[in-house]
Amino acid sequence: MGRIETICAHLPEADVFADIGCDHGYCTQYMLQNGRCRRAYISDISAGSLQKARTLLRREVEEGRCIPVVADGLDGVKACDLVLIAGMGGEEIVRILERGYLPKKFVLQPMKNSEKVRRFLIGRGCLITRDYTFEDGKFYDLIAGEFPGAADGAPSPADDYTEWEFRYGRDNLRSPSPAFIKWAREERRKLKEHLLSAMRQESREELRRKCYDLEVILDAIEGDV
Repeated sequence: MGRIETICAHLPEADVFADIGCDHGYCTQYMLQNGRCRRAYISDISAGSLQKARTLLRREVEEGRCIPVVADGLDGVKACDLVLIAGMGGEEIVRILERGYLPKKFVLQPMKNSEKVRRFLIGRGCLITRDYTFEDGKFYDLIAGEFPGAADGAPSPADDYTEWEFRYGRDNLRSPSPAFIKWAREERRKLKEHLLSAMRQESREELRRKCYDLEVILDAIEGDV
Protein backbone atom coordinates (compact mmCIF):
# COMPACT_ATOMS: atom_id res chain seq x y z
CA MET A 1 0.00 0.00 0.00
CA GLY A 2 1.35 3.42 -0.95
CA ARG A 3 1.80 6.42 1.31
CA ILE A 4 -1.40 8.23 0.29
CA GLU A 5 -3.47 5.03 0.46
CA THR A 6 -2.10 4.29 3.93
CA ILE A 7 -2.98 7.77 5.18
CA CYS A 8 -6.49 7.55 3.70
CA ALA A 9 -7.03 4.18 5.38
CA HIS A 10 -6.66 5.91 8.76
CA LEU A 11 -9.04 8.80 8.05
CA PRO A 12 -12.33 8.30 9.95
CA GLU A 13 -15.67 9.71 8.83
CA ALA A 14 -16.25 13.36 9.72
CA ASP A 15 -18.71 16.15 9.14
CA VAL A 16 -16.06 18.70 8.18
CA PHE A 17 -12.56 17.64 7.14
CA ALA A 18 -9.45 19.79 6.62
CA ASP A 19 -6.36 18.79 4.64
CA ILE A 20 -3.55 21.15 5.68
CA GLY A 21 -0.68 21.39 3.21
CA CYS A 22 -2.93 19.47 0.85
CA ASP A 23 -0.51 19.10 -2.08
CA HIS A 24 -2.48 17.45 -4.92
CA GLY A 25 -5.62 16.95 -2.81
CA TYR A 26 -5.83 13.17 -3.15
CA CYS A 27 -6.84 12.62 0.47
CA THR A 28 -9.65 15.18 0.21
CA GLN A 29 -10.79 13.56 -3.02
CA TYR A 30 -10.96 10.23 -1.18
CA MET A 31 -12.99 11.72 1.69
CA LEU A 32 -15.52 13.56 -0.50
CA GLN A 33 -16.00 11.01 -3.25
CA ASN A 34 -16.47 8.18 -0.78
CA GLY A 35 -19.00 10.10 1.30
CA ARG A 36 -16.73 10.17 4.33
CA CYS A 37 -17.25 13.89 4.97
CA ARG A 38 -19.94 16.46 4.13
CA ARG A 39 -17.57 19.33 3.47
CA ALA A 40 -13.80 19.77 3.25
CA TYR A 41 -11.18 22.48 3.41
CA ILE A 42 -8.04 22.24 1.32
CA SER A 43 -5.32 24.55 2.58
CA ASP A 44 -1.80 25.39 1.50
CA ILE A 45 0.50 28.34 2.11
CA SER A 46 1.35 28.36 -1.61
CA ALA A 47 -1.30 29.44 -4.11
CA GLY A 48 0.52 27.50 -6.81
CA SER A 49 0.46 24.28 -4.81
CA LEU A 50 -3.17 24.79 -3.87
CA GLN A 51 -4.10 25.17 -7.54
CA LYS A 52 -3.19 21.51 -8.15
CA ALA A 53 -5.77 20.43 -5.59
CA ARG A 54 -8.35 22.93 -6.91
CA THR A 55 -7.96 21.40 -10.37
CA LEU A 56 -8.41 17.86 -9.08
CA LEU A 57 -11.44 18.87 -7.01
CA ARG A 58 -12.94 21.36 -9.46
CA ARG A 59 -16.44 19.84 -9.35
CA GLU A 60 -16.50 19.68 -5.54
CA VAL A 61 -15.28 23.30 -5.32
CA GLU A 62 -18.01 24.44 -7.72
CA GLU A 63 -20.61 22.59 -5.67
CA GLY A 64 -19.41 24.31 -2.50
CA ARG A 65 -18.44 21.03 -0.85
CA CYS A 66 -14.72 21.84 -1.01
CA ILE A 67 -13.35 25.17 0.21
CA PRO A 68 -9.83 26.15 -0.96
CA VAL A 69 -7.86 28.40 1.39
CA VAL A 70 -4.45 29.95 0.80
CA ALA A 71 -3.22 30.13 4.38
CA ASP A 72 -0.49 29.29 6.83
CA GLY A 73 -1.59 26.12 8.61
CA LEU A 74 -5.05 26.38 10.14
CA ASP A 75 -5.35 30.12 9.54
CA GLY A 76 -8.63 30.71 7.74
CA VAL A 77 -9.84 27.16 8.36
CA LYS A 78 -12.84 27.06 10.68
CA ALA A 79 -13.03 24.44 13.41
CA CYS A 80 -13.23 20.97 11.85
CA ASP A 81 -14.05 17.51 13.17
CA LEU A 82 -11.00 15.98 11.50
CA VAL A 83 -7.67 17.52 10.47
CA LEU A 84 -4.97 15.90 8.37
CA ILE A 85 -1.44 17.30 8.34
CA ALA A 86 0.93 15.15 6.30
CA GLY A 87 4.32 15.57 4.70
CA MET A 88 5.67 18.26 7.05
CA GLY A 89 8.33 18.19 9.73
CA GLY A 90 7.24 17.51 13.29
CA GLU A 91 8.22 20.97 14.50
CA GLU A 92 6.08 22.57 11.78
CA ILE A 93 3.11 20.37 12.68
CA VAL A 94 3.43 21.41 16.33
CA ARG A 95 3.66 25.08 15.33
CA ILE A 96 0.47 24.79 13.24
CA LEU A 97 -1.49 23.15 16.05
CA GLU A 98 -0.15 25.57 18.68
CA ARG A 99 -1.20 28.68 16.80
CA GLY A 100 -4.38 27.09 15.48
CA TYR A 101 -6.49 24.65 17.47
CA LEU A 102 -6.69 20.99 18.42
CA PRO A 103 -9.43 19.25 16.43
CA LYS A 104 -11.67 16.49 17.74
CA LYS A 105 -9.76 13.99 15.61
CA PHE A 106 -6.46 14.19 13.77
CA VAL A 107 -4.18 12.20 11.49
CA LEU A 108 -0.58 13.42 11.35
CA GLN A 109 2.28 12.15 9.21
CA PRO A 110 5.46 13.94 10.24
CA MET A 111 8.52 13.56 8.03
CA LYS A 112 10.86 13.94 11.03
CA ASN A 113 10.83 14.88 14.72
CA SER A 114 7.88 12.60 15.47
CA GLU A 115 8.89 12.55 19.14
CA LYS A 116 8.15 16.28 19.41
CA VAL A 117 4.70 15.73 17.95
CA ARG A 118 3.93 12.95 20.45
CA ARG A 119 5.10 15.04 23.39
CA PHE A 120 3.02 18.01 22.27
CA LEU A 121 -0.13 15.93 21.82
CA ILE A 122 0.15 14.09 25.12
CA GLY A 123 1.05 17.34 26.90
CA ARG A 124 -2.20 18.86 25.62
CA GLY A 125 -4.32 15.94 26.83
CA CYS A 126 -4.79 14.19 23.49
CA LEU A 127 -5.38 10.47 23.16
CA ILE A 128 -3.16 8.82 20.56
CA THR A 129 -4.97 5.83 19.09
CA ARG A 130 -2.49 4.82 16.36
CA ASP A 131 1.24 5.47 16.31
CA TYR A 132 3.41 3.38 14.02
CA THR A 133 5.90 3.28 11.15
CA PHE A 134 5.07 2.22 7.59
CA GLU A 135 7.11 2.01 4.40
CA ASP A 136 6.62 3.26 0.86
CA GLY A 137 10.06 3.58 -0.66
CA LYS A 138 11.13 5.25 2.61
CA PHE A 139 9.94 5.08 6.19
CA TYR A 140 7.10 7.23 7.52
CA ASP A 141 5.50 7.68 10.93
CA LEU A 142 1.73 7.99 11.26
CA ILE A 143 0.10 9.38 14.41
CA ALA A 144 -3.69 9.38 14.73
CA GLY A 145 -5.86 10.28 17.68
CA GLU A 146 -8.39 12.59 19.21
CA PHE A 147 -8.70 15.51 21.58
CA PRO A 148 -11.50 14.69 24.05
CA GLY A 149 -11.48 18.25 25.38
CA ALA A 150 -12.62 19.49 21.97
CA ALA A 151 -16.08 18.08 22.64
CA ASP A 152 -16.89 20.00 25.80
CA GLY A 153 -13.94 22.29 26.44
CA ALA A 154 -12.86 20.23 29.43
CA PRO A 155 -9.21 19.25 29.83
CA SER A 156 -8.37 15.57 29.40
CA PRO A 157 -5.84 13.58 31.41
CA ALA A 158 -2.58 12.97 29.59
CA ASP A 159 -2.07 9.50 28.20
CA ASP A 160 0.58 7.36 29.89
CA TYR A 161 3.29 7.33 27.25
CA THR A 162 6.70 6.05 28.36
CA GLU A 163 9.98 7.71 27.35
CA TRP A 164 10.65 4.99 24.80
CA GLU A 165 7.15 5.28 23.37
CA PHE A 166 7.71 9.01 22.92
CA ARG A 167 10.92 8.26 21.04
CA TYR A 168 9.80 5.37 18.87
CA GLY A 169 5.99 5.23 18.80
CA ARG A 170 3.73 3.17 21.04
CA ASP A 171 2.49 0.68 18.45
CA ASN A 172 6.03 0.12 17.18
CA LEU A 173 6.99 -1.17 20.62
CA ARG A 174 3.79 -3.02 21.54
CA SER A 175 3.12 -4.66 18.17
CA PRO A 176 6.01 -3.74 15.85
CA SER A 177 5.25 -3.53 12.15
CA PRO A 178 7.60 -5.14 9.61
CA ALA A 179 8.48 -1.61 8.46
CA PHE A 180 9.54 -0.56 11.96
CA ILE A 181 11.67 -3.68 12.42
CA LYS A 182 13.35 -3.00 9.09
CA TRP A 183 13.87 0.67 10.03
CA ALA A 184 15.33 -0.25 13.43
CA ARG A 185 17.83 -2.69 11.88
CA GLU A 186 18.92 -0.16 9.25
CA GLU A 187 19.16 2.64 11.80
CA ARG A 188 21.24 0.50 14.14
CA ARG A 189 23.64 -0.33 11.30
CA LYS A 190 23.99 3.36 10.36
CA LEU A 191 24.61 4.34 13.99
CA LYS A 192 27.33 1.74 14.40
CA GLU A 193 29.04 2.96 11.23
CA HIS A 194 28.75 6.56 12.38
CA LEU A 195 30.31 5.73 15.75
CA LEU A 196 33.51 4.82 13.92
CA SER A 197 33.88 8.46 12.82
CA ALA A 198 35.50 11.29 14.76
CA MET A 199 33.01 13.43 16.72
CA ARG A 200 32.52 15.33 19.95
CA GLN A 201 32.09 13.24 23.09
CA GLU A 202 28.55 14.53 23.67
CA SER A 203 27.54 13.46 20.16
CA ARG A 204 29.14 10.06 20.66
CA GLU A 205 27.22 9.49 23.89
CA GLU A 206 23.95 10.40 22.22
CA LEU A 207 24.62 7.97 19.36
CA ARG A 208 25.53 5.25 21.84
CA ARG A 209 22.25 5.82 23.68
CA LYS A 210 20.25 5.52 20.47
CA CYS A 211 22.18 2.41 19.47
CA TYR A 212 21.53 0.89 22.91
CA ASP A 213 17.81 1.65 22.60
CA LEU A 214 17.62 -0.13 19.26
CA GLU A 215 19.63 -3.09 20.53
CA VAL A 216 17.19 -3.55 23.41
CA ILE A 217 14.15 -3.12 21.16
CA LEU A 218 15.40 -5.55 18.53
CA ASP A 219 16.49 -8.11 21.13
CA ALA A 220 12.97 -8.02 22.57
CA ILE A 221 11.34 -8.33 19.14
CA GLU A 222 13.63 -11.10 17.90
CA GLY A 223 13.28 -12.94 21.21
CA ASP A 224 9.51 -13.08 20.66
CA VAL A 225 9.77 -14.49 17.14
